[in-house]
Amino acid sequence: MQGVSLGHLRAALMSMGLAVAAGCGLIWAKSAMVGTPAIVQPMTPRITARVMDRYAQPAEHRLRLELAFAEPGSGRPILARLSMPEGRDQPGLTEGAVVQLRARLMPPAAPMLPGGYDAARAAWFDGVAATGTVLGPVKVISPAPGDSWLARMRHALADHVRSRVAGPAGGIAAAFASGDRGGIPASDEQAMRDSGLTHLLSVSGLHVSAVIAGVYVLAIRLLALLPWLALRVRLPLLASAFGGAAGIFYTLLTGAQVPTVRSVLGALLVLAALALGRQPFTVRLLAVAAICTMLLWPEAVIGPSFQMSFGSVLALVVLHDCAPVRAFLAPREEGWWQRLARHLAMILLAGMVIDLALMPVALFYFHRAGVYGSMANLVAIPLTTFVSMPAIALGLALDLVGAGAPAWWVCGQSLDLLLAIARWTAERPASVTVMPAMDAWRYGLFVGGMLWLALWHGRVRLWGLVPALVAIVSLTWLQPPDVLISGDGRNVGITGIAGRALVILRDGQGGRTGEAMLESAGLSGPVTPLATWQGARCSEGFCALDLDRGGRRWRLLIARGKGDAEPVPWEQACAQADIVVAPEKLYGACRPRLIKADRAALLRSGGLALDLEHLSVTTVAQSMGAHPWWRAPHRLPREEENSP
Repeated sequence: MQGVSLGHLRAALMSMGLAVAAGCGLIWAKSAMVGTPAIVQPMTPRITARVMDRYAQPAEHRLRLELAFAEPGSGRPILARLSMPEGRDQPGLTEGAVVQLRARLMPPAAPMLPGGYDAARAAWFDGVAATGTVLGPVKVISPAPGDSWLARMRHALADHVRSRVAGPAGGIAAAFASGDRGGIPASDEQAMRDSGLTHLLSVSGLHVSAVIAGVYVLAIRLLALLPWLALRVRLPLLASAFGGAAGIFYTLLTGAQVPTVRSVLGALLVLAALALGRQPFTVRLLAVAAICTMLLWPEAVIGPSFQMSFGSVLALVVLHDCAPVRAFLAPREEGWWQRLARHLAMILLAGMVIDLALMPVALFYFHRAGVYGSMANLVAIPLTTFVSMPAIALGLALDLVGAGAPAWWVCGQSLDLLLAIARWTAERPASVTVMPAMDAWRYGLFVGGMLWLALWHGRVRLWGLVPALVAIVSLTWLQPPDVLISGDGRNVGITGIAGRALVILRDGQGGRTGEAMLESAGLSGPVTPLATWQGARCSEGFCALDLDRGGRRWRLLIARGKGDAEPVPWEQACAQADIVVAPEKLYGACRPRLIKADRAALLRSGGLALDLEHLSVTTVAQSMGAHPWWRAPHRLPREEENSP
């Protein structure tokens, strides 16, 4: 027995090592094959390009285009994502058309702050070399020679659904039908996120399962009406084929995004298991689905979508595998209302388990998580599955004969109710937990503990609670950084203000900068401009302020980019400051006592988070390594490379 155990352990360790090596080689190979270097610097050229994709965003009155063209100067073929006002849209501006326009192009942005979203990494694996905006009108040189019928159908379907269901509910209905989320207002997306319902907006497991299950049930009912077929063919096998085909078509229709493809792969495996008479909901089947996803999109593993999708399904599989749950769900002689009460209680329990399993993921990636999501999902999931989506399908079918109005009314009412639930839940006191950026080791403890709980059986699985509890206790020591400096040096955030507020140098881009800094710091208070804060002394060019942190006083000097440092001589002001921040390179004898965060320094470090009490500095570069999508120091201009 001991030899068998040691043999199993040896085989497991060897398999794990081979799997890790294969995973590293796979992601390296994909990075080399599809990765596209970003443009070197911003530019505003006039380009002739082919439209590869278009995405309407009516809620923001914008249109997003994905264009392929030759990079000005080098001539290499690149892909760029540009946004433009929807008022400049015109006939012929479709996938495949050749257009001429002037655009402001920027390299895809690195994280603004430590722990922030890395758009540059996502763009690298998407093959996108630039982002930006369209300047002026767009001229269609030649229309599409024969654009994709699927793309036409997707756009027409989204427009048709929004025309039948008005307001934000129409935007959600269009997202369910075609995957187009452009009609959902940002405020409603935030409410759905804070209430734990944002998973309903992305076409993924719930929507794919509803489509496949609906087609499966409908097919098996209709095929059973044909006795000669029912006596000769296994109807579950045939219904599984119809359901799988419907799921694949729905995936293609909604744009074949990674979460949707991942969901349909899992659903097809479940259908195959059912057709073969095997148990469909097991950890092994989930592992097969995860391996298929990693073979196609290895970069998705470190993203929240992959982790939340598979984490939620894994939590459900493990929950239903527990002996007490199996006993609770076992068939028995009882009234319909008792059976309904048991299933509702199970839905509530499943929602609570999923919320607990995914809360560390949400806090690590988004620095906030909804608290009442299980209660909201108790109503929202059945409402979406059994009312909203069937009403959309029925409305589309009845519109063929001009009788879809009643179904669309039901759809609109159900989605208005869904939004009301999301808004009400998000507005409850303490409905959202916010937390500063979490360290990787804390997140690793959470993930390791959850995996131990999921993969082991018996009482030994309870040991997985130990690292999870250690991580929970360690979160009580987590404090927001005292100073946040954006990667371009144009913004600075100061924490430690009464009321969990944030003082910020400037809050441009419609308030998104302030929101990003609030989330990174784990704060929920108001945003105050630095120039109006009583603790700051601002001139036209600079702001000076003193912070009392860690038992001493720190002096900060922050450039506003609006003028000179007069009347205080620049060298003297630098010498008296502990920290100096400027969006441009500082020439001359500027030597602060601690940190000089000017353009030259920030190009190397990226955004900064300063903990003055413990004298620690966290940079974006610390988590970037030598990845090709990051601005490595050896690629900087020589003038900035040699700066002090």
